Amino acid sequence: MRARAVRTDQLAAVRDADWVDVTRRPYVEGETAWVPVKEGFSFEREFPDRHAYGGRGFFMLGDVAVIHGTRPVAQEVDEIVSFRHPRGILWIEAITDVTRTPETECLWGEVGEVCHRESGYTYHLDPRNVMFAQGNRDEKMRMARLIREGQKDCRVADMFAGIGYFTIPMAGSGARVHAMEINPVAFEYLKHNIAENGLEERVEAVCGDCSTLLSGDYDRVIMGHFDAVKILPAVFSHVHAGSVLHVHSIGAATDVIRNCIEGAGFSASIHVHKVKKYRPHTWHIVQDVTLA
Repeated sequence: MRARAVRTDQLAAVRDADWVDVTRRPYVEGETAWVPVKEGFSFEREFPDRHAYGGRGFFMLGDVAVIHGTRPVAQEVDEIVSFRHPRGILWIEAITDVTRTPETECLWGEVGEVCHRESGYTYHLDPRNVMFAQGNRDEKMRMARLIREGQKDCRVADMFAGIGYFTIPMAGSGARVHAMEINPVAFEYLKHNIAENGLEERVEAVCGDCSTLLSGDYDRVIMGHFDAVKILPAVFSHVHAGSVLHVHSIGAATDVIRNCIEGAGFSASIHVHKVKKYRPHTWHIVQDVTLA
């Protein structure tokens, strides 16, 4: 792989550069990201291609390997250790209740708080205690892009903010974000991550039930919870014609959303966006709802 060195906090700035090979991921060494370079462009360093990995699916949070789904067998754990040499391997069996608290087991090594870098931003968390939406990476960047390409200095409600999955990239792209999180552990990480990324002036973070914390008027509302449709009525007194709601669900919920919106006196255009496969034949969906 041919690459150029970029500081990790500058990754977002070069993401759309004409020399970046977007089919490959950067290789991170400390505060330096080696960004893949397209054929025909100059580069600073060449890395040997890694051997293909054909084992159990996992993702890295900092230096910890995380596994979802059924409990892995010992051979699968050994294959991950040999391939990636993580500090520890964590199995997440389930995510429970409205606080989205993970049920986990450390399968190998040591697992604790990690520092994870993604798309030029830094996140601190302990994956044993709080959820990290790794599979939503493209959706996070889509939200950031909508901010960059849309109304400048818009006001956004992030109703299920977690540790800042959407809050951080949207604020980093220019939005003023009202971030709400009910889980006190996740909320402490949210505040830490806002400060870590230098976004205190652009984010107001509040701990509690988001359905009771909405205030003022919003240009966008991020409803990143699969039960978001149930609290749509709480949103309608805080939006206007032209506001966009991003309503997450398992499977499309357009009919329910439209009925709820029309019952509140609005009309809307709804665009259905697929985020990722949730289970066989079922998708994690985001409905982009533009009010009129």
